[in-house]
Order: sequence, then C-alpha cells, then structure tokens
Amino acid sequence: MKIETKCLHAGYTPKNTEPRVVPIVQSTTYVYDSTDDVAAVFDDPTKSLIYSRFENPTVMAVEEKINALEGGIGAMCTSSGQAASLLSLLNILQAGDSFISAATIYGGTINLFAYTLKKLGIECIFVNADASEEEIKAAFKPNTKAVFGETLANPALSVFDIEKFAKIAHENGVPLIIDNTFPTPVLCRPFEYGADIIVHSTTKYMDGHAVQGGGVIIDSGNFDWTNGKFPEFTEPDESYHGTIYTKAYGKAAYIVKARMQLMRDFGCYPSAQSAFYLNLGLETLPIRMKQYCENAKIVSEFLEANDKVESVNYPGLKSNPYYELAQKYLPGGCSGVISFVIKGGRNTAVKFMDSLKLASNEVHVADIRTCVLHPASATHRQLTDEQLVAAGINGGLIRLSVGLENVEDILDDLKQAFAAI
Repeated sequence: MKIETKCLHAGYTPKNTEPRVVPIVQSTTYVYDSTDDVAAVFDDPTKSLIYSRFENPTVMAVEEKINALEGGIGAMCTSSGQAASLLSLLNILQAGDSFISAATIYGGTINLFAYTLKKLGIECIFVNADASEEEIKAAFKPNTKAVFGETLANPALSVFDIEKFAKIAHENGVPLIIDNTFPTPVLCRPFEYGADIIVHSTTKYMDGHAVQGGGVIIDSGNFDWTNGKFPEFTEPDESYHGTIYTKAYGKAAYIVKARMQLMRDFGCYPSAQSAFYLNLGLETLPIRMKQYCENAKIVSEFLEANDKVESVNYPGLKSNPYYELAQKYLPGGCSGVISFVIKGGRNTAVKFMDSLKLASNEVHVADIRTCVLHPASATHRQLTDEQLVAAGINGGLIRLSVGLENVEDILDDLKQAFAAI
C-alpha cells in the first residue's frame, strides 16, 4: 500500500513512500471532492472507498495479501471465521434452498448449518465425505446450490478429497466451498484442485498468536454464475441500483456481491487494528507452518507408540487412513494439530489434560503455544451422541495443538501427564 509522507525536519516530501509495515488507518470515514464523486462511488463501489463497514485501507492490504497467497481474484475479510462461512453461503443461498456439507467439520459450523440456517429456511444435507461419488450425488436435490467441506477437519483431521467433490459439485452446476483454516495456503491451495471459494478462520494459524479474531472469504473467479442456477448474479439487484453483478464485475461478481450486499447489511467487517495484527502473523506464516508440522510429526509418533493411547489421528502418519490423500493435498505437512483417543474414556482424558503444565487447556487451536481441548466437553458440546459419532468425536478424544516450543519440552510435558494417570 503506497502512501505519501512528509519529512518535516528536512523540508523534503518523498512521493509514493512504502512503509515497512502496513499502517493502521484508524478511520471510519473517507472524504470526497464533491457530491458527484460520492454518487459515483455508490454507483460503482470499485472506484473508491465508501465506509469502513465495507472496506478499510489496512484491512484491504491484508485482503490483497491473503488473496495472493491463495491465488484468487478477490478476498473479503470478516470479523470471524464463522462470519466467513455464513456469508460465503448466504451470498448464493436463500430460503427454500439446500446445500451439501461434509459431516466431519468444526462443531460450531455444524451448529450454524444444522440449526441457525435451518431457521432461515436453508437446509444442510450432511454427507460422509468418504462415501462413494454415487452416494454423494444421490444427496443432491433440485434446490441444492453449494457443497462445503474442510481441507483438514477440526478436530477429526480427516482429509477432504477436494478433486472428488469439485467434480461432483461442478457436474451438478454448483460451487465447492472449502474451509482451508488448518492447512493455510502454505500447505494447500484448494483452487488448484478445483475449489471455487475458500474460507478461513484467520484467528487460527494465519494469526498464530491469539491476538485477533477474524475470517476471510477468497473467490477464485472461476465459477460460472451464469449457468442458470444463480439468478441473483444475473438479474438486477433491487437493493443496489439494479446492478447485475456478472455483467458489471465479470469474474469478480461473487466477491463484489458479498461485499456490497451482505457486508453492507450484516456489517461484520474487522477493525483496522485487527488487520494490523493479522498482517504480522501472515509475515511469519511460512516459517511457522514448517515448524508446526515438524513438531507435530515427532509428537504424533510418540503418541502412537504410547500404550496409554488407544488411537492417534494425524494424516502425516503412514498408519493413518488419510495418509495417501495427505500426500496428495498436503505434501508439505499436515499442520500442528493432532487428535488422539486416550484409554479410559472421558474421565481419563480430563485428568490427563488437567495434569499438563506446559500445554494450556484452552478454547483455541493453531497457536504458537501448545494447547489442548476436550471437544466433547467444549467445541462439540451441543451435538447429540449421533452427531458426535458422525463428526468423529469420541469421549476420550483430545485435540492437541502442537506449538513452537522445543519439541523435547513438549514431549516431557506429555510424559509427566501420562504418568499422572
């Protein structure tokens, strides 16, 4: 982002000076030269900034960076990952529509899809992501408008076969939306495998330091919204001067509509301060992801060899059923998140976690610090027993987010907690 600065002590005004870090533009408002200029921006929002409920220079700089990382045509940040998932779907769904989602997704997203969207008249059809193409195709209805999945499920850590679902979605004339939070674009770029829209909770690895909550939607620009299934893109938008998004914005129709229609109405845009913190995390993302993966591989092997552990779920292990898919989609590593089932069930899992000293027991994941969570008691607490099983959640399941501490210190902490049980 280029800005002009003035060096007062030298009386020199350098032009197009680029700051070393993204500056915080702490403003809700932008000034125009004339009333006609304001009107022109409302006619075409791509000409300039309107208001910080839609866009802000600091946030936009981060949006451009994330978009470049994922290889999209445009991105829009949101105030949370849940907001990103919600808006990514509401941009193409309305009451009476349905969409398909993998059952093995984040518990909060299951609540959003199964209960909140149901109240809005939108049906979520959950499917087993490992089912055959024929079984998945059978789940489609005439009103199905999208398919949703997570590259790496939280916390089941199943690997989503992006190409398989992209093929099925496109054969049915609908887009594939991928939550790429755990891999980040450092480990996987879903657009390269046929995904159309990507969402992230930037609260996780992109931030990495647990200092901001946020989300982002990235548009590939590849989906054909003129295929007859999405009139909201090809017919005049009465709420926005009769704009026809595909005609006015071409390949960027989806992301422009998301900003000018949904962000305008829901206002879940992040602050400039949050974007500043997120940008700091992005600048170290590649080196952090490498170390997370290295530490997690060592810890997963330790857990697999422990006689107090019933099973370990980490796609980087050769014994894992998703190992081959992980080699295809995640050749650089499978993030720092491990899930494992401890022998003895829920009570033993809780005692083990309460005995940890270095690792924090917290409602977070993908931090620089090692942390643990008991999904059945926390993130997936609202799910029924049947939904827990479908989401791959066992009472003895522990989600371990391996941090960037010395791996020997992490192992020592686990050893002493195992000794306590």
